[in-house]
Amino acid sequence: MTQNIYDDPQFFAGYSRLGRSVDGLDGAPEWPALRELLPPLAGLRVLDLGCGFGWFSRWAREHGAARVLGLDRSENMLARARADTGDPAIEYRRADLEQLDLPASCFDLAHSALALHYVVDLAGLLARVHAALAPGGRLVVSAEHPIYTAPSRPGWRVDAEGRRFWPLDRYLVEGPRVTNWLAEGVVKQHRTLGTTLNLFVRAGFRIVHVEEWSPTDAQVAARPELAEERERPMFVLVAADR
Repeated sequence: MTQNIYDDPQFFAGYSRLGRSVDGLDGAPEWPALRELLPPLAGLRVLDLGCGFGWFSRWAREHGAARVLGLDRSENMLARARADTGDPAIEYRRADLEQLDLPASCFDLAHSALALHYVVDLAGLLARVHAALAPGGRLVVSAEHPIYTAPSRPGWRVDAEGRRFWPLDRYLVEGPRVTNWLAEGVVKQHRTLGTTLNLFVRAGFRIVHVEEWSPTDAQVAARPELAEERERPMFVLVAADR
């Protein structure tokens, strides 16, 4: 079962102070790239998986979505989303993303921001989302890049052919990884990039775009601290069609 770390008081307090929590989509440096993967939203039925504070749900309605269903397992996140939303066409529900029960072909767009790396049964989730999308529907997601879920170990190594490399922590060994980020004992699910993309394909999706995100020149000029994110990809962005 996916860990519900966002209802941990220490974690939630720290998360609430992050730039993306305070400034919403404008505080998420990967948002402009993710936004480019979205279809025109006018009249679409939208599913927001791991909706958090509801930033994307509200943005979708502002850009013409007919209705939005936001799902999250965290009561803390949903309470904030409901408090900040006054639109009857947006509904928020508490739900475990691994146990969704959605009608077939009832959405045109599914979106998920930085949630999939917490999901244990990603294959099951993708299969259920595929069934819930209408033919021609699209799934657009961002997730932590697996380089982050298998962080580097210190010190150079030398491979069998004498080449120096900086090793990741068992990158090819998949499964849960425990890290201390905002609170102790945060569990993320490590999968290689190949495994992740193949799960989309096996669920029946047609992948149309994969991006190992990097800040643009303009973003680095505006926020010089983002230059560090060009050392390795922080996020992977995927768009896939039903």
